[in-house]
Amino acid sequence: MSTTRLTSEQSRPAVDNSRPFGAHLRMSWWKPLVVIIVPPLVMLILQVLLYQVVGVIEGSDDPMAPTFTPLKFLAVNVSVGAAGVLAILLLMWIAKVPWRSLISSPRAFDAHRLARYLVGAALLVGAGIGVVALVAPDAPGWTSFGVTGTTIAMLVIVMLSTPVQAAGEELMFRSAVLPAAASWVRQVRPALVVGLVISSLGFAVVHGSTDPWLFGYYAVFGISTGLMAIISRGVEAPVAFHVANNVLFTTVNTVMAGGEGFAIDRSTDTGDASLLILAVVNICMVVLVWLRERRGRARS
Repeated sequence: MSTTRLTSEQSRPAVDNSRPFGAHLRMSWWKPLVVIIVPPLVMLILQVLLYQVVGVIEGSDDPMAPTFTPLKFLAVNVSVGAAGVLAILLLMWIAKVPWRSLISSPRAFDAHRLARYLVGAALLVGAGIGVVALVAPDAPGWTSFGVTGTTIAMLVIVMLSTPVQAAGEELMFRSAVLPAAASWVRQVRPALVVGLVISSLGFAVVHGSTDPWLFGYYAVFGISTGLMAIISRGVEAPVAFHVANNVLFTTVNTVMAGGEGFAIDRSTDTGDASLLILAVVNICMVVLVWLRERRGRARS
């Protein structure tokens, strides 16, 4: 009996297109653990190693200092992008699933969808930055406007590598961890809840914040982008939102750092209620995706 059941489970396809994106994979119970643990660990190790290399290049006495230089910022973005690709490759290998099914399912990848959501996300995030500047200008740690050689170098790195970093996080947590964790549960709705919770908490944990406001915001960000992926049946919408969010905020942080490198402080008591404004931006993007996808399905 057990042999028959095992053979039956092994014969099932790894991708079940009758289920929604995020709950569409089948795999053995231990395989999600590999996807949840290994890529973030590799990301951390790679980042530390690259920081040491940057420290040698720059002649820094403290390569782990929180203030970003252009090369340190590049090191972070490269490590995150590499971890995202690793997460996809691991899931392809251990679960025997095609990479396309981790980007969108059951539909094909849609570049036009990505572009449209990128425009919408840029408008929403830009509005959120404007509200923060008006209501709580001291909250993000902005000092004064300044443009120096460091500023220009940082902006070049931001434009070239931040999209890679943002896409890497979405590949890691929405393309890989979300459906992997959801595979532990067979009922669709509970499976999606499990996938959302684990992928969102994992996303918050890797950001290393001990501040409850910041940790909560990262969790909300993860839940929001996870919902975007589920609603739209792919990661174009969450990638677009993540890219717009990170590029715009990092650009503002760079030009408002007085011509110097900026630091991201995620320690206790660094977050505040101004993060609720950004949480609203996340929720608005989820609503935008829902409205757009509903309209698209009605037309088809």
